[in-house]
Amino acid sequence: MSTSNSSSSNNNNNGHNITPPHDGGAAGPDEKPRLTEEEKKQNHIASEQKRRQAIREGFDRLTDLVPGLEGQGRSEGLVLKRTVEFMRQQLEERRAMVDRIERSGGHVDDELKK
Repeated sequence: MSTSNSSSSNNNNNGHNITPPHDGGAAGPDEKPRLTEEEKKQNHIASEQKRRQAIREGFDRLTDLVPGLEGQGRSEGLVLKRTVEFMRQQLEERRAMVDRIERSGGHVDDELKK
């Protein structure tokens, strides 16, 4: 049989040495080990890069969808301003179309009038 020979490892009933978690906490067998400060920092940097990339891709999609934004230097303020103008124009055209259909005797579902 083995005997306990250090304070950093413990001997259980099966004769196997068990080393406590590096942080001294009571992490169970199903718990993940805690991240180091450097790992936390790298995760934060990666998350921020992913968030910024998603924003860039969203603005790229808007420049593809909104007329007049193709091939322009991308000022995010300009993209948002032109997108709002375009959406307002589209909504007004939709309202006018619904009015024309109803004036000519057609029926437009209430869901489509919103």
